[in-house]
Amino acid sequence: MTVDEGLRLIAGTFILISVALAFYVSPQWLWFIGFIGLNLLQSAFTKWCPMMVILKKLGFKQG
Repeated sequence: MTVDEGLRLIAGTFILISVALAFYVSPQWLWFIGFIGLNLLQSAFTKWCPMMVILKKLGFKQG
């Protein structure tokens, strides 16, 4: 799995978990979804994402 695929997998998983937590636990979890969205937006312009650095250190291949 490449870094890009891993990033999409993690972002999608975090979003789905946050939606479930917002629905069943507290609407405050929507802030986490907003954080994920902002991080994805800034990475589109800067080409830098903290999760990509983590995935590279975990051994994911550059794609």
